Amino acid sequence: MTATPLGVAPADLAAVETVVRGAGTSFYHGMRVLPPDRRHAMYAIYAFCRIVDDIADEAGALPDKIRALAAWRGRIAGLYQGRSEDAVTRVLVPSVARFQLRADDFIAVIDGMQMDAETDIVAPPMAVLDLYCDRVASAVGRLSVRAFGDTSPAADEVAHALGRALQLTNILRDIYEDAARGRLYLPAEYLADAGVPVEPAAALTAPGLPIVCARLATLAHTYFHGAAQAMHQCDRTAMKPARLMGATYDALLSALERRGWQRLDERVSLPKWQKLWLACRYWIF
Repeated sequence: MTATPLGVAPADLAAVETVVRGAGTSFYHGMRVLPPDRRHAMYAIYAFCRIVDDIADEAGALPDKIRALAAWRGRIAGLYQGRSEDAVTRVLVPSVARFQLRADDFIAVIDGMQMDAETDIVAPPMAVLDLYCDRVASAVGRLSVRAFGDTSPAADEVAHALGRALQLTNILRDIYEDAARGRLYLPAEYLADAGVPVEPAAALTAPGLPIVCARLATLAHTYFHGAAQAMHQCDRTAMKPARLMGATYDALLSALERRGWQRLDERVSLPKWQKLWLACRYWIF
């Protein structure tokens, strides 16, 4: 019988990959070039994140969301006892053992999604925003760097900085859409300093909003730089996916800055040629 990645049934591998491919993530093609075991571990990590994110974001009663997230807390605990119940957990069980994935990081992701589920986040204090970014982004990074092949403290530093850089870029990209949902992820301190109201719709037209956005963009650039510095202490091959993710989002942040912060309803994305160029540059070197 032909061996399969992670020793998992082909149907389960295919089901998990389908979740990732169907999400339309820009990282899918970057994951595809990983060695098979690492690739499918990453697919499973991403699928887990996608599922719990959907629980938090989709319409539904809060008690139902809390129960669904609690069920996933139980599934994560089961992974470390060798228990599985669906395609995602059947791929995660061997991934946890093979790549030393930590339960605390999975739970942190769920905690972050619960923050989104329990309330519409509006103008959080910087400490709360940082905790949110750690849970929904840096914790994913801590799982990912291990699947990539680096379990060193420096790899965790990459996850710490790069996760925050990516999430802050997402926040800046999605200000207009988030406001329409009654959310405003910009930090309360920055808003107060610039005289911007915390009510999402009012914030969109406030004269000081570009100052807030530029300040948060500067913080994101600082995290991109910190991640790049930490990568120098890591396994170079293992960090290829992280370098590609960082370069892609750093380019997106620069595109947002070129558009400016007055026309937030104008969606910004990278053209396909630029994504391809970045993939070639950062995967080859």
